[in-house]
This record gives sequence, structure tokens and C-alpha cells, in this order.
Amino acid sequence: MVNPNRLWERLQKLSAIGATENGGVTRLSFTKEEREAKKLVASFMKEAGLSVREDEVGNLIGRREGISAGAPAVLTGSHIDSVYDGGNFDGPLGVIAAIEAVQTFEEEGIATEHPIEVIVFTDEEGARFSFGMIGSRGLAGILTREELENQDRQGKSIAEAMAENGMDPEKYKDAARKKGGDVKAYIEVHIEQGKVLEREGLSVGVVSGLAGPLWLKFTVDGEAGHAGNTPMVGRHDAMVAASKMIVAIEEEVKRIGSTVGTVGQLQIFPGGINIIPGKVEFSLDLRDINEETRDKAEQAILQRSKAIAEEHGVRLSVEDLQRIPPAPCSKEIQQAATEVLEENGMRAVTLPSGAGHDGMQFTNFCPIGMLFVRSKGGISHDPAEWSSKEDCADGAKVLCGTLKKLAVATFEVKSN
Repeated sequence: MVNPNRLWERLQKLSAIGATENGGVTRLSFTKEEREAKKLVASFMKEAGLSVREDEVGNLIGRREGISAGAPAVLTGSHIDSVYDGGNFDGPLGVIAAIEAVQTFEEEGIATEHPIEVIVFTDEEGARFSFGMIGSRGLAGILTREELENQDRQGKSIAEAMAENGMDPEKYKDAARKKGGDVKAYIEVHIEQGKVLEREGLSVGVVSGLAGPLWLKFTVDGEAGHAGNTPMVGRHDAMVAASKMIVAIEEEVKRIGSTVGTVGQLQIFPGGINIIPGKVEFSLDLRDINEETRDKAEQAILQRSKAIAEEHGVRLSVEDLQRIPPAPCSKEIQQAATEVLEENGMRAVTLPSGAGHDGMQFTNFCPIGMLFVRSKGGISHDPAEWSSKEDCADGAKVLCGTLKKLAVATFEVKSN
């Protein structure tokens, strides 16, 4: 049996690092807050009997050996970085629940044939560098040196931040694990960030697959001018054009229905109250479970945006920040989790994830699975984000049982 009190107390201790005044947390990658949080989580790992190390891209890894020599590891975990002024459960629950699961094995003397590794992945959120899932990309062997040149708002690159934290960015490839040899499967517990489980009256659900996030950066170049001395006729106002493009994004995704689109970042240049904007930059986060549908939405948005740019006499450029295909979850892992739910007298429900998670980087690397824990009001990426102590414990309990099944040598699992 997992220890709900210990699980909850550890979540609370972690939430104090990077805490904001309104009860949220800002804990960005490669900062002193993240380093302090990693130190705390490493202490939890050691208490659970795990051997602890940090790889070449900053992933914190706690390992519990299996009894079968050379057997590939079952991976679990999540992340502890946050968005700006985010919540205290998105990411940390998956890490602390994973530690609780393996500590339960340790305390009850349960040996597993396959080793189990709890991983704190580096920068899942992408809040600092507008480029996320650095650690999982590195582990899967798909991170590139060029991607380490993505910069934060102060112009500091990922590579520079790594160096400041004692890492050699030129050794990033050494974090890659051997496909088919080192890893058997990956499973993660995460808050749902939606309302399906709440509507169903359930604490835990089984994830069928993850929507693929596409991040784009729009740059609209117009012509700056004096707000008072420039007639309305003949203006090339970058902000007016950008505003119409943003409206077009909302209209297109609503027309499709399943796709979601979000403009979360907006910068206006030069930014004076009495100056016509000469340049605007804004982001687009576009997602759908179906890659073809998502890409059709993208093309429709780009077509309308180009027409708007032409209408207003401005120049438009669009840059890919990241493009990740949707990731189906392994049917075998879904079945294993369903069995654990039923064995514990809990009704099993399967649901998709509209949010992206580290497991998406493992689509062509190893089978993946996810468990969702009920989110109050579906709120996430906000200080009001909340999952109850009891629901968190249920998530850890189901993870514990699923890990036990996955870590048996005779349990065969494959990607879908």
C-alpha cells in the first residue's frame, strides 16, 4: 500500500520551492529554483532506496535494480519545471507518485525482474526557452545541437544555461539511451488538466493517446509612424494585421471542432503608446489528436494570414518552433492499468490527452502509457490547479500496480 501522507507531504515540500505570492509556482529550467527542487527530489529518491545520478542534459534519474541481469528498464516519472505562475501538481505529482511507488516496493520487499527508473525530465514545459521537452528528447536521442541555441527572453541560449549549471552542452548526445536495449516501456502519472474524470466521478483514468503540439512563431512587419501625424488611410499597422490573424486562428479551429489553437505570447515593437506598431510577434500553439486534421487547420490559418498581410501591406513570416506528431499509448499498458483499476474496485475509463507530455518524444523509442488524476474544475497552469490528497494517492496506487505488471519479464508490451 502506498503512503498517502508521505506522498502529500513531499508534494507540499516541493511546492514551496519557487512559490509565488498567490499560491502558485514559477520554477523554470536551469535556475536556482530548479536546482534546489532537484536536490530535494534527489533526497526523496535516496530515501526510497534508489541510486541517483544526473545525465548529460540534466535529467535526474533514480534507479532501482531488477533481479534479471541486463533486463531493460521500465521508466516512470515526469517533470518539476513549471510555467510562469503555474500550479503545484502539473509534473510534480508524476515524480512524487513514482518515487512513492518504488518506495512501496522497497518497504514491502517486492522484487521486480526489470529495473525501474524514476526520471525528472529537464524542461518539459518550454516556458523559459519557448522550446520544451529537452530532457525527454535527449534521452530518446532526438535532441539536436541546433535546438540548444533556442534563447530565453534575456537572449541566453539553452546551451549557455546548461554550461552555467555545470553541464557540457557538447555532450548532449551522451544522454541518449539505446533503443530496444535499455528501455522496456515508459508510464507517467499526470493531472488530467480537464474535466472528464470530474464529470465521471472518478479519481483516475487511463490515457489512450496524446495530441501533437505544433508551435509556430508569427512575425508581422509593417511600418512604424507617429500616432497623431499619420492618417488612417495608407497605414501599415502591424498590430491591426496581427489582430485579424489571431481572430482568424480562433475562427478556423472552431470551424474544425476537434483542433485547439492558442496565442499565448505577444510582443509589439517599438511598444510606445503614441507609435503605430511597426512589428508584432506572436506565438501559436496548435493541437489535435489527429495529425492530418491539425495540419489542415495549420494550412487554413496560414492561407488566411497571408491574405490579411497582403490586405494591410505588411510582411508575414512564420517559423516552426516545434512540431510533434500525436502519440498513441500502448494497448498493453492501457490494459494493464485497466486491470489494476478493476482489481482495486475502481471503474476504468479511457480518455485522450489534449496536452503534450514527455512521453510524446518516445513514440519511436519505446511503448508509452499514461494515467490521469482528476483535476478540480479542469484548471491547470494556474495557482488554482488542484488535485485532492485522496486522488493523488489513488494515482500512485494505480501506478504502483501497473509498474509491478510491466516489470515482469513475461509481460510483453509494444507501441501502437
